[in-house]
Amino acid sequence: MFLESCVGIAIHGFELVGVIIIIVAGIKGVISYIKRDPSVRLQLAQGMALGLEFKLGSEILRTVVVRELTEVALVAAIIAVRAALTFLIHWEIRMEENSGKETTPTQRKLRFGKYKKTAENAPAQKTEEKA
Repeated sequence: MFLESCVGIAIHGFELVGVIIIIVAGIKGVISYIKRDPSVRLQLAQGMALGLEFKLGSEILRTVVVRELTEVALVAAIIAVRAALTFLIHWEIRMEENSGKETTPTQRKLRFGKYKKTAENAPAQKTEEKA
């Protein structure tokens, strides 16, 4: 009985922390989007991943107090979905970080609509010399 009450409190605590993190990340994301911060997607994805990890932790704790097989199946399905979401968000974060490293400042500005592509700011293309 004591274990169940402690686990129940911990589950609600983890859920609350996860929700708060996701809400704060969403608000920061909206503010960054309004300011046209090019790293808004990366920051939002990192906040969502952290919040989902807390919620995943609460689901794992929930398996301690499960009594029936149908509840185990439901908790397992929820854990699988949240784990998949966390994996996809981390993959998106990695892709966003890599794409930021591979582009020049001009390409990033073009990507985020800072200015239109012209002949002066277009990246130089290599040409082969004919012998």
